[in-house]
Amino acid sequence: MASSSADSKTLSNSTQYEEADGNDENVLKKHVAFFDRNKDGVIYPWETFQGFRAIGCGIFLSSFASIFINAGLSGKTRPGKFPNLLFPIEIKNIQKAKHGSDSGVYDTEGRFVPSKFEEIFSKHARTKANALTSDELSGMLKANRVPKDFGGWIGSLAEWKILYMLCKDKNGLLQKDTIRAVYDGSLFEMMAAEKASSKKQA
Repeated sequence: MASSSADSKTLSNSTQYEEADGNDENVLKKHVAFFDRNKDGVIYPWETFQGFRAIGCGIFLSSFASIFINAGLSGKTRPGKFPNLLFPIEIKNIQKAKHGSDSGVYDTEGRFVPSKFEEIFSKHARTKANALTSDELSGMLKANRVPKDFGGWIGSLAEWKILYMLCKDKNGLLQKDTIRAVYDGSLFEMMAAEKASSKKQA
C-alpha cells in the first residue's frame, strides 16, 4: 500500500493526540473505536472486516483480521458471560484483552504511557531516531517477548507487521508520528478519509 497515509508531515500537524498523555483516560478504547462501525460499543467480526477494508486492506487480510482479532479478544472482554459464537468485542472492557509481550505503551487500564512509547525509539531506532526499519521492528518484538507467552508473541507480531506493511514510507521506515497515531486510533480515521478521497477522485 502507498505510504501517503503515513506521511509524517501530515501526522505531525495533527493536534488531536500530541498533548494526550493518557493519565486519566482509556486511550485503548480510542484505538479500537474506529472498528465499532455502528457506534454501539460492541465490535462484531463484520465490523472489523469493514474497518480494515475502509483503511485500504484487501479482502483476504480483512477476513483474516476479523476472525483472528474477534475470536482472540471476544471472551476476554466479556468476563463472566457465556461464549457468543458471533464473537463480539465489548469496548468498555477492551483493557482486559491486553496481551503480554507487548511494548507496555498501554498500561493495565488502557492508558497511554509516554515513557514506554519513547523507549520504543530510544532502545530500537538505530537508523533514524524517529522511525523503525523492518529489522529494528523485528528486534523490538523479540526484545518484548515474555518466555512461553506464545499468544502474546503472535498478537504482537500480527499487529506490528500489519502496521508496517500498511504504513511504511517510501524508504521502508515506520515513522514515529505514524506509530503515535495508531495508539489512539487517529491513524485509522486518516487512512479511511484518504481512501475515501482517492475513490472520489478516481
